[in-house]
Amino acid sequence: MLVSLALVAQGCAGVTAPSGDPAAATTVQHPRGIFTLQRGRPGFVIGAPHGTSDSHTDLIGTELARRTGWSLVVATGFSHLDADGRRFNVNRPSESVPGMPARLEAESEEARAVHEAYRRHVAETAQGALALYVEVHGNGRRESAGRIEIATVGVTREEARKLKTLLELVRDAHLRGRDGVPRLAVLLEPLDPLHYTASAAKRAGLLGVAGRTLHIELPSVVRATHRDVYSALLADFLSEAAALLAPALP
Repeated sequence: MLVSLALVAQGCAGVTAPSGDPAAATTVQHPRGIFTLQRGRPGFVIGAPHGTSDSHTDLIGTELARRTGWSLVVATGFSHLDADGRRFNVNRPSESVPGMPARLEAESEEARAVHEAYRRHVAETAQGALALYVEVHGNGRRESAGRIEIATVGVTREEARKLKTLLELVRDAHLRGRDGVPRLAVLLEPLDPLHYTASAAKRAGLLGVAGRTLHIELPSVVRATHRDVYSALLADFLSEAAALLAPALP
């Protein structure tokens, strides 16, 4: 398996994934924000539920969908609801200030309505059964600045080991010769302990019902400064991860 993954990584920089057509994207207005939707490969959806408050995740999600050919749901707005920076969490029926512990999040009727709209859009763009759902998030936590954290649902420990090895090999292939780009460590659940476990979304939100899920947390340096490089390598990783996690699907 490691030899096979190494061969994949050696060629990954030249992979040409099916590209989504950005012109085919549609927008759905909501009183509190905007949903941007694009249909792509059935069963595979990339979501960016915090496209405004997790800066640049809307752009990364869009680029991942373009490179992989997967479907896309991006939520922008839904944030800065008051002077404290409160936001609707979108991927779960609650509202909070970014960085607030999950136990302090508050559910509300309006937050539930936003969440139900997001779930409906994900289901629509999946065009049937959801084989793999990927969420892109960002954080500014100092202790997480040098790593990618991936929380998972429906992924075994052995699958996590293969995914982690794959992402490390793809990362190294893309960063070869790029001295100024940080080489982020990879932490992947259930293999590694994470700070961002997406516990609230797993318990009461979309991650709890979506089946196989990858919840990707990216530090600000990657999202702001090295977005193009990491978008490209993550797209190659996801294309290969789909073959591992949903091998029976075209």
